Amino acid sequence: MKAVETPALPAVRFDANGNRHVDYRAILALAGPLFLNTALQAVLNLTDTWFIGRLSVDALAAMGAIYYLMLVFILLLGGVGLGVQTLSAQYYGAGRYAEAARSVWSGVYAVLLMTPLFVVVALNGDAILAPFKLAPAIEKLSLQYWFPRLLGGVFGIAFWAISGFFNGIGRTKVTLAVSVGIVVMNAVLNEILMFRLHMGMAGSAWATTFSLIGGATATAWLFLRPTMQEKFQSRLGWRFDPKEVGRLFLLGLPMGLAASVDLLGFALFQLMQVRLGPVDGAATQIVMMLTSTSYYPALGLSLAATTLVGQSIGAGDKDWAMRVGNATIMLTACYTGMVGAVLAMTAPWLASLFVTVGDPNTAAVVKLGTTLLWIASAYQVFDGLSMASSFSLRGAGDVKMPALALLILSWFGFVPLAHMLSFAPGQGWVDFLPKLGLGAAGGWTAALIYIVSLSLLLFWRWRSGAWRQMSVI
Repeated sequence: MKAVETPALPAVRFDANGNRHVDYRAILALAGPLFLNTALQAVLNLTDTWFIGRLSVDALAAMGAIYYLMLVFILLLGGVGLGVQTLSAQYYGAGRYAEAARSVWSGVYAVLLMTPLFVVVALNGDAILAPFKLAPAIEKLSLQYWFPRLLGGVFGIAFWAISGFFNGIGRTKVTLAVSVGIVVMNAVLNEILMFRLHMGMAGSAWATTFSLIGGATATAWLFLRPTMQEKFQSRLGWRFDPKEVGRLFLLGLPMGLAASVDLLGFALFQLMQVRLGPVDGAATQIVMMLTSTSYYPALGLSLAATTLVGQSIGAGDKDWAMRVGNATIMLTACYTGMVGAVLAMTAPWLASLFVTVGDPNTAAVVKLGTTLLWIASAYQVFDGLSMASSFSLRGAGDVKMPALALLILSWFGFVPLAHMLSFAPGQGWVDFLPKLGLGAAGGWTAALIYIVSLSLLLFWRWRSGAWRQMSVI
């Protein structure tokens, strides 16, 4: 049996007196590819929105109605894939390289176990959307997108699991290279399937699914290369290990639950805006996609926090885990704050990029979209604080309390508040809540209140150090 090798702590530099300091250049070297990688996800979303916007305002509203709802199911069913990064980072920090690679195989088995549930959800889109009583034309377009995109969720989670390993061991450039290929393939396939083969909304969903199949295949090939076998024994950990798969479920399910609870709140929020009318729904979808230019790159920085914290804990230094976590949280919040300012200053021009000139609702969508962008810009710095705190906790294995906090604040705070502020008397889904009738602007104000509250709670949890008493590996 090989001796365990313990690498140096991540992102550390020593001054002339031997004192430790956070090496921000090392953090940026790790986070840079992750930043670009998740920024590419924003590009992918904007690409899909741009292509769908070429169809009609109704098509944009239809995408807005189901965008977050689809992600809810993908994350809830596939959250097990998210735990791979935490396990691989801690195993790597402890010098247990073969076990870091084995976490990938556990992730693949976990995804396979969840595949039948993905198929069931994909086949029952009409039943899932029925309670929301969408306009018939919008519901029809939504269902065209639903089935192929949910099937693609299996391959998306497989890609997350394998790329999580590369992120966990600090080889983030691998994930970036594959993600570039996914984005390019998606753009090309959108044009071919949607307009050359006249598949419309379904064509856009199939384009994403085929791109994710390519991405999962590419990362699997890279994982199994001889260079990975030499250090990590990546081909030898394929045997099904119920204990390791169970550990991944215990870690990954709360992660997926936390993310899906949050996204379900936003899915219901978007459905409320679509229920208000096509203009509100389309404007909301545009703003969601524009703010993703803040969210997704910040997600990359937050993923770096998971790796840095996980490797530090694996190496046995929780004090250093706190320091690198704090540093990454600060960088993330600064980035999202700057993007929020840019979005606010360029709001009218940005909103006009995603509508069809000849559509009669274009002017109304641009006007409302500008107002919503100003509201959304106000919470960007808090969104960064929330994400980086959450992912630092994830690196430490502290996943249950954040999931509970998200459940309470989202379902019992954000969702009812959005309903009250968005709908006027006689509108909405329930009658027992008061209704102020502020429209989409009211709904987005509820989002602002929710994200500020959540960010402060998660940052407090991280700073409390409760995670120091937890053990994952």
